[in-house]
Amino acid sequence: MTTSVSNRKLSKLHLALAMLVPVYPLITTILYIVLPLTEGWTIWQRTAVIAPIMVFAMVFVVSPFVQKRFANFILRAA
Repeated sequence: MTTSVSNRKLSKLHLALAMLVPVYPLITTILYIVLPLTEGWTIWQRTAVIAPIMVFAMVFVVSPFVQKRFANFILRAA
């Protein structure tokens, strides 16, 4: 018997694990690109550049991708 989406509950642990998979390489790539361009900058200045890139990537790319591709993993039977 299959469980309908309305009878399923979000597993925050599964969501966190599913988000970690694409976020780690994304932030690593961003750091490899930004760090050489910001040599000599303080950490708060680098973070001011990296944070908006990461937030927009999370909201518009990573999160929709994870929610669509890993829905069965993140939603569990209630």
